[in-house]
Amino acid sequence: MRQDIHRHGPGANAKRPAPARRLKALKAGDKLTVWKLDRLGRSLRDLIALLDDLKAQGVAFQSLTDAIDTETPTGRAMWQMVGILAELERSLIQERTKAGRAAAVARGVRMGRKRLLSAQQAAHARKLIEQGEGPDNVAHSLNVSRRTLYRALTAQRHASRKYSSSDGV
Repeated sequence: MRQDIHRHGPGANAKRPAPARRLKALKAGDKLTVWKLDRLGRSLRDLIALLDDLKAQGVAFQSLTDAIDTETPTGRAMWQMVGILAELERSLIQERTKAGRAAAVARGVRMGRKRLLSAQQAAHARKLIEQGEGPDNVAHSLNVSRRTLYRALTAQRHASRKYSSSDGV
C-alpha cells in the first residue's frame, strides 16, 4: 500500500490530524512516499524519530526529491548520513549555547528575568514594614504581589549578610 502525506496550511500548527491518521494506518510492508522531507516533519529530530518508528514497524520510506529510499542500500546510507548530521548539528548548537552563556556571564550579564523591585525599593519596603505598615499594603503600593515583596526582602537580607560577613574577615 502506498501512502502519500500532504500537508496543508502553516507548518507551525502542532496538530495535524490527517497525516497522523495516515501514519497510523501504515502496516508492515507498506511504503510511505513524500515529495520532500520537510513535508513529513517539523524538525530533523522529529523526522528522525518518525522514520525510526516507521523502520521498527517494517514500513519503508521514500522521499522523491531528496533521493532517500529506505528499501535500497544507497537510500539507507543516505538516511544514516542525515541522522549523523542531525546529531552533529544538535551537538554544535549545545556547544555554542554553552559558550555564549559563559561569555555573557563573564561580561557580567545577569541571566533570567529582571527583578521587579530594586534594592532601594526593597530597603524602603523593609523600613515601612518595620514601622508597622502591613506587607499587603506595602506590596500594593509597589505594584507587586506579597510573594514578590517577600522574595525581594529575603534576597536583600541574604545580600546584606554576604557583604557583612566578608567585611569582617
